[in-house]
Amino acid sequence: MTTPTLTVALIVKNEANHLQSCLETVQGWVDEIVILDSGSTDSTEAIARQFTDKFFVNTEWPGFGKQRQLAQQHITSDYVLWLDADERVTPELKKDILAAIKANKPNVVYKINRLSSAFGKFIKHSGWSPDWVIRLYKTKEAQYNDALVHEKVHISENLTAKKLKGRLLHYTYKDLHQCINKTNQYAKAWTDEREGKKNTSLISALLRAIFSFIRVYFLKKGFLDGKHGFILAWISMNYTFTKYIDLYLRKENKND
Repeated sequence: MTTPTLTVALIVKNEANHLQSCLETVQGWVDEIVILDSGSTDSTEAIARQFTDKFFVNTEWPGFGKQRQLAQQHITSDYVLWLDADERVTPELKKDILAAIKANKPNVVYKINRLSSAFGKFIKHSGWSPDWVIRLYKTKEAQYNDALVHEKVHISENLTAKKLKGRLLHYTYKDLHQCINKTNQYAKAWTDEREGKKNTSLISALLRAIFSFIRVYFLKKGFLDGKHGFILAWISMNYTFTKYIDLYLRKENKND
C-alpha cells in the first residue's frame, strides 16, 4: 500500500521577504508545492519558481477564502497542507505531519498550533497562544469557506479534527507600519463583508473597542507578555473601533 501524497499550498502577494524561508522548511519531503499569486510586483515569482513549477496568478481578488478555493483546484495530491509565507514548519511538526499522512485515517482533518511573533517577540498569551488552526486535510474532503477575511476550513459533520504535535512558527508583524497596513486591510474586508447586513452605533463601536482591550490584556493575560501585550491590546482596541465605526459611517452616509 503506497503512502498518500502531500501538497503544500500557499496564496501570496509580495512575499519576497518571507517566501524562501517558508519553502525551505518543506523542501524535499512534500510531493508538490502549489502557489497562487494575486499580483506580486517584487521577486516573489522568481523565488517561488526555485521550488516549484506550479506557480499560478489570479489578480481578480475574490477574498481570502475564495482565493484559497481557486488554489486548491490546482492540487493533485491526496492531502494538502496550507501555509502562509510568514510561517515555518518545525522539525517536530514535520515528523507528526508525515506520520499522519502515513496513517491515512478516514474522516479526519488536522489542527496545528501556531506560535506567533510580533515586533520581534513570540507571544505566549494575549489570545495569540494557543492558536489551533485546521491546515491539513484530504484534498477531496474539505476546503476553505467564502469569507473575504479570517477565512476558515469548512468541514462536514462526518469529519473529526485532531491535533498534531509540534508548532507552526508564525512571523507576523516586523514593525508597526506593517501591522497598521495589514490590520487596515483586514478591517476594510470585514466591513465590506458586513455592510448592509449588520447594524452598529457610535456607542457600540466604542464599547466593543474598550472590551477588546480588556479581553486581550486582562482576560487573555496579555499583561504576561509585558510591553508587547499592552501594545497588542491597544492595537486590538483600535482595530475593533476602526471596523465598527467604518460600518456605522457607511450607513450614516447612505442615510444622508
